[in-house]
Amino acid sequence: MRTMIARASAITLATTAMLVISPAPAAADPSGIWLRENGGARVRMAKCGDAICGTITWLKDPANTKSKVGQRVFFDMKPNGADAWAGKAFNPEDGQTYSGKITLSGSSMTTAGCVAGGWICRSVSWSRVN
Repeated sequence: MRTMIARASAITLATTAMLVISPAPAAADPSGIWLRENGGARVRMAKCGDAICGTITWLKDPANTKSKVGQRVFFDMKPNGADAWAGKAFNPEDGQTYSGKITLSGSSMTTAGCVAGGWICRSVSWSRVN
């Protein structure tokens, strides 16, 4: 009986140790070119220091003076879970910077700019171009 209890305790201890020392899941990598759901813009997500930033690379309507190619619209995006990043999002339409979120699911990305501590967000869907 003592042997069975000792063996069960050893298995429990080993399992607990593996869970404690296992690394947390790495954040998915949003790097690449993304096309906005309405087809009006492309953004390049790339490393910038120890974070991810997003820059407008193409606009369907180049006459749109509120948005500019080369303008950074996502910055300081850092891992915030297995498929999520958090940082700042700049909205060229109103000139405001918001708390930003990125969520990845396969070849789809959802970005959000939020106010009120993340309670009120406006989301945009993107699909990976490359």
